[in-house]
Amino acid sequence: MLREISINEYLNKAAEVPLVDVRSPGEYQKGHIPGASNIPLFSNEERAAVGTVYVQQSKEKAIELGYKYVTPKLDWFISESKKRSRQNSIAVHCWRGGMRSKSFAQHLSENGFADVFVIRGGYKAFRKHALEAFKTKAEICILGGYTGSGKTYILKELKNKGAQIIDLEGLANHKGSAFGRVGSGEQPTIEQFENNLFWQWKDLDLQKPIWVEDESHRIGLVNIPMNFYNNMRQQPVIFLDIPRQERAQHLVNEYASVNKAILEDSIRRISKRLGGLNTQKALDHLEKNEFFEVAMITLVYYDKYYWRGLKNREHNHIYPVEIKHIDHSTNAQQILNYHESIRVQEH
Repeated sequence: MLREISINEYLNKAAEVPLVDVRSPGEYQKGHIPGASNIPLFSNEERAAVGTVYVQQSKEKAIELGYKYVTPKLDWFISESKKRSRQNSIAVHCWRGGMRSKSFAQHLSENGFADVFVIRGGYKAFRKHALEAFKTKAEICILGGYTGSGKTYILKELKNKGAQIIDLEGLANHKGSAFGRVGSGEQPTIEQFENNLFWQWKDLDLQKPIWVEDESHRIGLVNIPMNFYNNMRQQPVIFLDIPRQERAQHLVNEYASVNKAILEDSIRRISKRLGGLNTQKALDHLEKNEFFEVAMITLVYYDKYYWRGLKNREHNHIYPVEIKHIDHSTNAQQILNYHESIRVQEH
């Protein structure tokens, strides 16, 4: 059976029906539906050549060239799709549900696949659906706190205790500061970050609290979708008030094993804000492996930077929680208890 389905219909089947993206590798790398496998009809170079012929000659000539590229790959399309299909069932999409996905799906249907679904509107329909989804209001709980408060670890503990969370820094593969790339791999594209965020968002109960870390609009090289970010900015902040010495030690535990050249580069990135004297002091301490002193110097800058951002919020939307020591599990429970007390008071 071969039939078209909407993106909503596919999302309801996503857990059971594998998805194949037949766009070129370059299109796929820029952004794709999470979980989709790339079995490209054309290579990047072939796609460019077909496009050139379409513009400079005709649609018919472009189709003719396309068939020339595709014909030797027909058996490969079948074998690769079989590796990914489940019970001879598979879904297919291209950029907007046009000739590429329909011809690929027809080929599968004629060669033993029982159920082949083509996503109507293709990847373009998915993108529209994903970005629209961020307009939906939800009870987002913002976990704030100065650098070194262990917010990411607390999020994980909140999840262990049954709370809903979205780890934006985890999705961005960046910790959101000059040191944010330390210990992290390559960041996704902005488009892929949005796709991955939606993939988590779609499965959450929007009637229940969703915990996220307080973030700037930009995390490294990616941006939080504007509708999602605006929703965040309208929510109250539960602010972890943890002594600087505790936070400095936490940073030492996290970064002391990192290559010092990377740490030095990160310090130099904020040298204008640290000032020449503090930058040199931090570099001197780094050279001597005095990581605690480095952390204390850089935290002065980060604390001021974060506080300026926090002051842009309505004051009565900030709820400080005084915490003496960094114990992620204990702190997570304290935050849950405090949040529940706030909800009781407001109702």
